[in-house]
Amino acid sequence: MVGSVFFGRVCGQGLPDSLVRKIDSICSKRDEASSPGCAVGVVRNDSLVFAKGYGMADLEFGIPIEGSTIFHMASVSKQFTAFSIVLLERAGKLRLDDDIRKYLPWFPDLGTRITIRNLLNHTSGIREQGTLLAIQGTRIHDVITQHQIVKILQQQRALNFPVGTEFGYSNSNFTLAAEIVTAVSGQSLRRFTDSAIFVPLGMLHTHFHDDYTEIVKNRAYSYSLKDSAHYANSILSFSYVGPTSLFTSVDDMAKWLSNFYLHKVGDQADIDTLTRKGRLNNGKELELGYALGIGTGDHNGWREFSHGGGDAGYRTFVAVYPDARMGVIAFGNIEDFDPNGVVARITDLFLKDRTANGKPAEQAPKDTAVAVLAASDIAGLNPYLGSYVSGDGVAFDLAVRNGKLYYVEQDGPQLLTKDSTGRYAMFYERDIQFTLEPLGKDTGIYAKAPGEEFRFVKYTAVNEKNERVLQAYIGDYYCPELGCSYGIAIKDHHLVLTNNKYDDAPLRMADYDHLLDDNWWMNHLTIKRNAAHEVVGFEVNSDRVAHLVFKKMS
Repeated sequence: MVGSVFFGRVCGQGLPDSLVRKIDSICSKRDEASSPGCAVGVVRNDSLVFAKGYGMADLEFGIPIEGSTIFHMASVSKQFTAFSIVLLERAGKLRLDDDIRKYLPWFPDLGTRITIRNLLNHTSGIREQGTLLAIQGTRIHDVITQHQIVKILQQQRALNFPVGTEFGYSNSNFTLAAEIVTAVSGQSLRRFTDSAIFVPLGMLHTHFHDDYTEIVKNRAYSYSLKDSAHYANSILSFSYVGPTSLFTSVDDMAKWLSNFYLHKVGDQADIDTLTRKGRLNNGKELELGYALGIGTGDHNGWREFSHGGGDAGYRTFVAVYPDARMGVIAFGNIEDFDPNGVVARITDLFLKDRTANGKPAEQAPKDTAVAVLAASDIAGLNPYLGSYVSGDGVAFDLAVRNGKLYYVEQDGPQLLTKDSTGRYAMFYERDIQFTLEPLGKDTGIYAKAPGEEFRFVKYTAVNEKNERVLQAYIGDYYCPELGCSYGIAIKDHHLVLTNNKYDDAPLRMADYDHLLDDNWWMNHLTIKRNAAHEVVGFEVNSDRVAHLVFKKMS
């Protein structure tokens, strides 16, 4: 049983004052009575040895955050949905390699087999429900229900990629997994997890929040930044579960983390199943180390199982180190909180770096002066400088400024540096690398990040103002899968994307068949033409949604 001694907002079991002060220093930015904040916890063996709240759970009533404060977990929820599936397999009720349509016959037959494992590993290719909802006109502040998402998924007619060939993070996978738990157990995910996981572990203040109107005592509310000194409510009205919507506290989460090495629910075989890295059809392990709703990796030589989450203003991260019989927790209720960084820094206070005698520890960033390029490098880069776009709408510029190479996107410039192999990498994130090379008639860039690879093609934006040319795009476009329409119109001699739920969005022409805009949910439209070269529709290829067809109706 997790034991603790409470002193106001602090829980401790004999941690040295010096260690407590170091944790306080890590969280000091959040320790204000006029701002949202965070709660952190440290688990050793079966005990919560440190738990403390910083800042406010409710700004309007001045209620502080404590270790018992309830937070919305966002994607940290996924591991609990996945473990529910593992427990059902243990009971002989299903198999991870079963076709999902065995339990969800309403899911469309897309001409290929999708397994439960594909869902939990994010290798199904199923489109992202949040992006589909946004395209349909649903905003993050709107009420979103399980039934609403199921109806959208019922209408899907294509996948982002062939099943098992890629990793593609999609919350739809875990909504479907929740529906499978219900179909197999005869209980909602909330009721199943209550009886199978939370009550046995003593997590008595934890539940899947499947009704946004339900009152929850002691919850932290969600905030966004208006400016450096003022905050706004960041509304969350979710009534769906599976990928998100777990409500819990640091006190309760500690009991879940200790279950990874001191088993009260399930056994080591079940934990091994939950944390076994996924594989693609070709046998290759997922580079991100993604398992069943949880990430697997290494922190300074210690095995780590972890996951983070973010919805509205909530930011969460939990990590467990089974070989050290330890876990670290960080929950926040403000959008600029960095729970991953907080967990890493607190972990480093407790666990000695074991990589020193093996591989060298990661080097701290050097002086950016080392990124200054030689004249010959700049000359070699000239053919590659300009604007790029990927198939899913990621756009950036490659530019040289003051003798240094930058990757420039909407959020600002990111410095690149050249390595010994001739590749370029993000200066502060060296595992994100860029290879520049001709791609047939195109100039292209391959970008590789952990678990992902992107192909970007250079384009020269078309500044087309000829009304006759622009008229070819004008019309109403309808998506039968979502039952929604968008228009393309001319405004001030430029194309704009119109919809009755959103402001008009100016369209930029990467070329005559690729239109870009600043709506994250559909920022890349691929124009479709008939044999006469007339515009007959477009495909949306944006944020976790590909090949979504809109037909031109007029």
